[in-house]
Amino acid sequence: MKDLYHYVGSDLTASPTGDLLPVTDIERGKQRVLRRLMTNPGDYIQHPDYGAGLGEKVGDLLNVSEWQALIKGQMLLEACVAQDPPPQVAVSAIDGGAAVVISYTDAPSGQGVTLGFDVTG
Repeated sequence: MKDLYHYVGSDLTASPTGDLLPVTDIERGKQRVLRRLMTNPGDYIQHPDYGAGLGEKVGDLLNVSEWQALIKGQMLLEACVAQDPPPQVAVSAIDGGAAVVISYTDAPSGQGVTLGFDVTG
């Protein structure tokens, strides 16, 4: 079964023919990582430990080292993220939340990947 092209917080994407667009390769991995990081633990009843819950941390005092450890730990649970070298995570405060930039190696292809996103309230 293929994954559908979908970034958390947005709509599903249609293909040029109007069908739902599938996603593969590095783009699939980026979407899976982002979904894991933004999902709150307990949101998936069958997998209560799934997710980092970054969104629910907005408004709390930003602890950069805590966020970095949480993100890295969750990323290493994704099959698309190579264990070696480990992901590099940068977190910085922005108005209303945090900016995150992650560099990791895509396990299936061996290519370097950079994923940047903001977590705001």
